Amino acid sequence: MTPIPFDNSYARLPERFFARRAPTPVAAPRLIHLNRGLAVDLGLDAEWFAGPEGVTALAGNSVPDGAEPIAAAYAGHQFGNFVPQLGDGRAVLLGEVIDRDGQRRDIQLKGSGPTPFSRRGDGRAALGPVLREYLVSEAMAALGIPTTRALAAVATGERVVRETLLPGAILTRVAASHIRVGTFQFFAARDDVDALRALADHAIVRHYPEALGAEESYLALLEGIVARQADLVAAWLNVGFVHGVMNTDNMSVAGETIDYGPCAFLDAYDPRTVYSSIDARGRYAYGKQPGIALWNLTRLAEALLPLLGTEDAAVVKAEAALSAFKPRFEAAYRGGLARKLGLSGASEGDVALADDLLARMAENQADFTLTFRRLCDAAERPEAHTTVRDLFVDPTAYDAWVPRWRERLRAQAPAVTAAAMRTVNPAFVPRNHRVEAMIEAAVERDDFAPFEELLSVLSRPYEDQPSHAHYAEAPEDGGAGYRTYCGT
Repeated sequence: MTPIPFDNSYARLPERFFARRAPTPVAAPRLIHLNRGLAVDLGLDAEWFAGPEGVTALAGNSVPDGAEPIAAAYAGHQFGNFVPQLGDGRAVLLGEVIDRDGQRRDIQLKGSGPTPFSRRGDGRAALGPVLREYLVSEAMAALGIPTTRALAAVATGERVVRETLLPGAILTRVAASHIRVGTFQFFAARDDVDALRALADHAIVRHYPEALGAEESYLALLEGIVARQADLVAAWLNVGFVHGVMNTDNMSVAGETIDYGPCAFLDAYDPRTVYSSIDARGRYAYGKQPGIALWNLTRLAEALLPLLGTEDAAVVKAEAALSAFKPRFEAAYRGGLARKLGLSGASEGDVALADDLLARMAENQADFTLTFRRLCDAAERPEAHTTVRDLFVDPTAYDAWVPRWRERLRAQAPAVTAAAMRTVNPAFVPRNHRVEAMIEAAVERDDFAPFEELLSVLSRPYEDQPSHAHYAEAPEDGGAGYRTYCGT
């Protein structure tokens, strides 16, 4: 029996959806890490993957039986500029499996060599970005946020040329699918309505089966994608996540976080925070992410117009679907903030209470994650307020806010409130300086112990881990000036 029971639905779509391309072998593959728990969830044999045959497959040096390696075609708006052909330039989709819960999942090799979509690129990935995506995607999963997952990381034994020579690696990524907003844009730009319809039908069956019973299934598809993206971006904001490059080709229609390039987590709270080295104008700043999500969804709606009816009617339907984004996002975001503050039920002043805290945090460079985590203790023990106020440049800004919060919590049981808050306010996120230190150890010294330890800590983000408390600490400079890079 094949070690990977593939069932490849996307490869059965018309040939213009992709290019068939096997991964390019590498010189000396070496397994860095295997996500054994995920392998089990996928119904796969972890021991086979950890053995010589499995590592060879994970490196792209062999193609497992039943795989149909393809590079998907898509387009996309990159920083607002439309590029009619992008596609998988350094990745191949090996195929799909049905996991233990009956869900279809893609298995993709990222960094596996050039494809027809590489645009003169080498099709490879450097070790640092592979480790960053592995670590951050698994941290997001542990935080409870929809995301692609990392099954394995393999060193290639080869160097890749970026600003300098760097060790190469390949990430095995698992996703509900790799269908993007840009996939729809690819066919819309070519006026290929038949392909649009085939893609929409595929996405409905795979991700939105409830739309099959709707009076207008393509409209229901758009409405479903809008709802999932609203919930997803709200979840990002509530843990301080900054995607970094929210191009339309980096937005999954399945509602998962995808393409962890120059991503990062807030240290000091500031909605204007930008970490990406290539986002000079702050298009994808932390606080702009909801607006960008809606902008991207508007581009999706434009692509779907030929499926929504006659021209005028289609526009009206699309606008109605898009109008649901803001209230859906606000409900998810505000609900998340209320839970972070331990607010049970709903009260008229809750929005103002949360907004006032965030404004005071921004004015006083308070650390996002630490402020909310320490509020958990403050909800239970008044003496713990000292640990929160110490995070503010001007502690009296916190002092002026906290009486209203305590009054709002007065009727609630302190221990119950604190316990509930600890389930939504993580103690640990992938601190940017810790991620960089982990990457430096691996790249410069071939030392993966920091990666393994950080990965272990982040697998239990809501638990206090006293022996690893240093991983929760903010950087001394509050993260000022930190920049990340996309790795391509």
